[in-house]
Amino acid sequence: MKKLIVFDLDGTLAESKAAIDEEMIKILNALIDVAKVAIISGGDWPQFEKQVLLHLTNKKSFKNLSILPTCGTKFYQYKSGWKKLYSEDFTADEKKKIITSLNTAVEDQGFKPEKTWGEQIEDRGSQITYSALGQQAPLDAKKEWDPGFAKRKKIQAALNKTIPEFSVNLGGTTSVDITKPGIDKAYGIKKLKEILNIKKKEMIFIGDAIFPGGNDYPAKEAGVASVCIKDPNETKRVIEGIIACLDKKGKYDNAF
Repeated sequence: MKKLIVFDLDGTLAESKAAIDEEMIKILNALIDVAKVAIISGGDWPQFEKQVLLHLTNKKSFKNLSILPTCGTKFYQYKSGWKKLYSEDFTADEKKKIITSLNTAVEDQGFKPEKTWGEQIEDRGSQITYSALGQQAPLDAKKEWDPGFAKRKKIQAALNKTIPEFSVNLGGTTSVDITKPGIDKAYGIKKLKEILNIKKKEMIFIGDAIFPGGNDYPAKEAGVASVCIKDPNETKRVIEGIIACLDKKGKYDNAF
């Protein structure tokens, strides 16, 4: 029996940069009541608050919830409020090199879009994220830009040559995430194992980018049983199945 359910965020629990919907709110409230849950995403802490935490009403079960922003480079637990346990931040020189390399890679590959919405490069402290159409781009435009990851795979290949000392992964709909070497969702899985004292065989990971180069793939490479889903609606059905296995007291039925 699995003791920890680990989720990606964008494309898995919610649409990109959007809040979880009403059905997901009910299902997640029910899940954290009967199981330990962790969410690992490329987004930073404010994104977790906006998309998930402000919408969950089952706060008495927050003790069962672990939050790992920026692909696991940060870790938050709830103890009379949310507390940050660690943050693997870049130095100023590392940030400068990454941002310069990013701009060069995008320019060289010819993928500069005609229109953007907000900043394209975001400094998240422990992660630099490139969002091709900008941080506030509408979902429809984002879905059309690189649905098969082909453009970002070329940017990733270029960055792997110019900044090989860092990890470069693809996530969301238009993003490229850069972290310190070995600091990715596999690192997050390792920290979950250590901090929660839960074995990898007792975890299951659910995400939409579980493929080589995808920012969910390191979790699978870490040896965790993984379920690749196509969208949040499919995630809901998976969660329902998990709850049906875990909950023996009818709490899930009472949550609706």
